[in-house]
Amino acid sequence: MGRQEPSLHPAAREALRVLGAQVRAARIEKRWTGADLARAAGVSRYTITQIENGAPSVAVGNVLSVAAIAGVPLFGAADRAELAVIRARAEDRVALLPSRVDKPKRRMSDDALDF
Repeated sequence: MGRQEPSLHPAAREALRVLGAQVRAARIEKRWTGADLARAAGVSRYTITQIENGAPSVAVGNVLSVAAIAGVPLFGAADRAELAVIRARAEDRVALLPSRVDKPKRRMSDDALDF
């Protein structure tokens, strides 16, 4: 029995299709076959087809690795140094946020406080 297709937000599904099209375009621009890209990324030709078709069942690590090998900029970064800057900014932002999130406590009405 095959993997069950995960339920996706419409924006996530569209993003996978965009990334798949970018991978396909980059591969063709490099004049690589799907097998060439699969060999370079250490994945199967089927995985390349799934990525290029925007399949949500492919592991995110494989998708990002294939995209990087094909030359698709990740998160708008031209290289690893820019990615490191983006990561550092995200980590700085997280450091400023509370370490845990609690649901707001129910506010008591004034009537409940009467003695």
